[in-house]
Formats: sequence, C-alpha cells, structure tokens
Amino acid sequence: MYPIIRINFISLIFLITNFCLSAQEKPAFEEEVMVLTQKNDSLWDPNKETIVFTGSSSIRKWDNLQASFPEHQVINAGFGGSQAHDLLYYLDTLVIRYNPSKVFIYEGDNDISAKKRPREIIGTTRTIIDKLKGQNPEMQIVLISAKPSISRWNLRGKYKRLNRKFERLSKRDEALLYVDVWNPMLNGKEVKKDIFVSDGLHMNQKGYDIWFHAMQDLVNNP
Repeated sequence: MYPIIRINFISLIFLITNFCLSAQEKPAFEEEVMVLTQKNDSLWDPNKETIVFTGSSSIRKWDNLQASFPEHQVINAGFGGSQAHDLLYYLDTLVIRYNPSKVFIYEGDNDISAKKRPREIIGTTRTIIDKLKGQNPEMQIVLISAKPSISRWNLRGKYKRLNRKFERLSKRDEALLYVDVWNPMLNGKEVKKDIFVSDGLHMNQKGYDIWFHAMQDLVNNP
C-alpha cells in the first residue's frame, strides 16, 4: 500500500513542477514582437493614414518596404517564423493598435511547412479577418498568396491548394483582396532560382522587386 502512495505522490509533484515551469514560459515571439512594436511606435504618426504589412519572415525581411512606397505611411509588422495562429494572438499589438486603412497579410507559408492543412489555415485567417473588420468595417484586407521557393518546392501542391482557397475567400467578400505572387515567381513550371538567398527560402532584392510590382497598385489605389 505504501509504495503505491509514494508513486502517486511523486507523480503529483512531477505534474505540479511541470505545470509551474510551463506557466513561466513566455509565449512564442513575445520578445521579438515587443522590440518590433517599440520600433514601430517610434516611427508611427497617428495623424497619417497607415498601411500595415504583417506576417512571417518574407514580410519581416522586406527591409526597404517603407522606401518602396514613399507616398504612404507603411508599418512593417512581420515577425519571422510566424504562422497564422501567431498573428491572431498578436493582432492587437502588431496591427490594430495602428488603426490601419489597409492590411497586407502573408501567412500560410510556415503553416504548410508545419503540416497544417489548408482548411485549418483558412479557418484561422477568417478569424483574423473578422477581428480586423470588427475594429474597422471599412478596412481593406489583402491576402498575399503563398510564394514558391526552392527549399519547399516539394510542398508546391499544398501551397497551390492554399492559394486557391485564399483566392476563393477573397471573391466572397468585397473587403478582401488577393494578390498572386506565386506565378510571377515562376519561370515556366519551375521556381526562379536567382531570386532567393542561399537558404532557398528567403528572397533577395530581385524577389522583392517581383512583390513590389505585384502589390504597388493595391497600395497606391484607394
């Protein structure tokens, strides 16, 4: 009888210890988001109309984003490695606080790589959209298609399915727009090789030039 009680007591202590350790863990990206928000707060002029670009590292690494659209106040709220559920978690901090008139969203790339199903990604995206529209029903929301890449070319079928779902979602809602960066980054049926840095995932300036041309009208037009 005593050994059984001892085992149960030890198990209880183990569970309590694990719970306490878990409670002390910071949410993913917390420090990065805090630093990013401090930077954006220092640059933001609340008297100017604001456009926010947010999403994963393809947004974060767009270093000349503001310079690309000098006639607008553009906030880069990208945070590397993020998935759609991460953006939802930090949506107030990264996006809504700046009261944007337009929001460009790039999520789904890392989600597919993490074996999330397109349907699940779309569900989270819908929640993000609903929260943004709840803040400002007049806000324009632009869904950026998943991009092709050398390192994730084996997942192209899943990315194509996700992009089709993004496009269909945008057609059902007048507040939503969809921008295709997938096809401009292809050379025939293969992904262009000279638009990426050495990791085969993130883009060099040639890649961002493609993104700029795909999005400039959506940024500039009311």
